[in-house]
Amino acid sequence: MSPYRRKRIWIIFSCLALWFFDLPLAFGQSEHTARLIEGAKKESRLVWYTSFNVSDVKILVDAFKKKYPFVQAESFRASGEKTLNRILTETRAGRWEFDAVSLTQIGTLVQHKVLSLYISPEVKAYIPEFKDPAGYWAGAASNYYTVTYNTKLVSEKEAPKRWEDLLHPKWKGKISIDREEYPWYAALLEAWGKEKTQGFMEALARQDIQWRKDHALIAQLMAAGEFPLSIGYAHRIEEMKKKGAPVEWVHTVDPIVAGIIRLAMSAKPNNPSATKLFIDFILSKEGQETIQAQGRVAARSDVEPFSPQMAQSKLKLKAVPQDFELRHNDHAQAFKRIFGL
Repeated sequence: MSPYRRKRIWIIFSCLALWFFDLPLAFGQSEHTARLIEGAKKESRLVWYTSFNVSDVKILVDAFKKKYPFVQAESFRASGEKTLNRILTETRAGRWEFDAVSLTQIGTLVQHKVLSLYISPEVKAYIPEFKDPAGYWAGAASNYYTVTYNTKLVSEKEAPKRWEDLLHPKWKGKISIDREEYPWYAALLEAWGKEKTQGFMEALARQDIQWRKDHALIAQLMAAGEFPLSIGYAHRIEEMKKKGAPVEWVHTVDPIVAGIIRLAMSAKPNNPSATKLFIDFILSKEGQETIQAQGRVAARSDVEPFSPQMAQSKLKLKAVPQDFELRHNDHAQAFKRIFGL
């Protein structure tokens, strides 16, 4: 065989090899994802601890399995506090059962060093408020705290436009707030500083607040006309509007407080490739659209919101601090003291 022919064969073989190894890229799959898939096929399993409700967990796990059928995704679902305590109890005993976790109380897990850094390529589509600059977590879903009102009792023109508008004398005795609205208080404290927040809260305490427990109940009572104003969730108001309820939410308050369910990876995952693949899926547009279809607010910026008013670019958002639960007792005591609860 001539040197020229050998060279041609070598070039053809090299091109075929490059084509074969780049095949995932040709079909829209990144090299990053291809590597994770290769590892996940060997691991074939992952365990997800979460505070999402049961139906959300099933839908998300089923969607992930449909996309990656070679991974058996298992889940433990409980309240945020129970999920947090289970992780701390297990890891203190040297047991690392969880691979991925999603809950609001992520600051405690960061402090106890039970999470590892993982910056998913999907976080490029997330605003700074919804991802950890250090790389420990990114938002899986969120709730927007804002002023809400009954449209039969309050006109759009008359409705408060800022948090400070709640202090007007005409709203005295007409505002309902959850008795444990500590995350809202903590976020304003970080956004405004202690002096401004303290002054606002003390003035609000003189408005004869109608205290209730549970945001869903408060929204229902407001829709029924028991009071005209409340602090509630924007997405719940949007859901109620679709069913014909006379309710609306204010998108101009600064800030709108965002409570975030944060997604992270174990410091010692048993299935690291499958875990990263799962995190990438939840944070992807497909995963976030799946979450939003269940009535939750997607944390990703390029997912179409429930209404144009809920577009992140149109809102002044402030996330509940990552370390909120570490200072929970301090915030709760201060809130109760201010409002005499």
